[in-house]
Amino acid sequence: MIGRDALKLRFVLPVLGALALLPSNAQAQGAGLGAAGELVDPDILRVCADPSNMPFTDKSGEGFENRLAELVAAKTGRKSVAYTWFPLVAGFVRNTLAANRCDIIMGYAQGDELVQNTNAYYRSSYVLVHPKGNGMEGVETIEDPKLAGKRIGVVESTPPTANMAANKLLRTAKIYPLAVDTRLTPSMGEVMIKDMLAGKIDAAVIWGPMAGYYAKQLGADLTIVPLVKEKTGSRMSYRITMGVRLSDQEWKRTLNRVIRENQAEITRILLDYNVPLIDEHDNPITQ
Repeated sequence: MIGRDALKLRFVLPVLGALALLPSNAQAQGAGLGAAGELVDPDILRVCADPSNMPFTDKSGEGFENRLAELVAAKTGRKSVAYTWFPLVAGFVRNTLAANRCDIIMGYAQGDELVQNTNAYYRSSYVLVHPKGNGMEGVETIEDPKLAGKRIGVVESTPPTANMAANKLLRTAKIYPLAVDTRLTPSMGEVMIKDMLAGKIDAAVIWGPMAGYYAKQLGADLTIVPLVKEKTGSRMSYRITMGVRLSDQEWKRTLNRVIRENQAEITRILLDYNVPLIDEHDNPITQ
């Protein structure tokens, strides 16, 4: 998605400058004139991505957004996928999509004004993760009294922190940094799951795709509860789209068609990575 914690939302980044550059400048960056004169390469799917952001993207091609990029390339007749790598830190959009160095961000939260969103291709939420048998069975909301006094891991400045603060849970929480460069530091999702298994925290509130992936990778027997029943505070669920430039209307329509015609395959890829998927009524999607 999508800052480091996928949803702050995948990006809390300022974008500078206009999105439309002169054609000569775009050509210098390797872009061709696509449909309706848009600066989208017609032969190569040029993806803007973080080189070390599992389970989303990785330079090795192991992330689920890497797999989705291959699917999109095949369905749009592109010969190959090429990446512009840039860490998810301030300047990501400005130095990638806005600079016409690439044409698509594979995962972007719906409603962010930095890019134009396609239709959503999945919906997920922040989740409460805890070891089975630790007394938190049945907890479905941050306001549940069973969480009082617990050492709960959470990434700073993400939506759950507001709900935790309102319920006085930050007093005993362990706060993890938002702005980290995972080329040098492990993902906070991975760190929190490992800390939980080591007994350093009792539970964690993490963006769902990270929690599901690292729980599976580490072979941990954990309870993962989507936080879809919060009655007050910040919303915990989000629709995830693909992000394109504001000027690329035909490209967006093409991607919407790809999403519509291949939703079943997209869902299978996401489930392979243990992404907690929910429908528009907050019901889990398991197949």
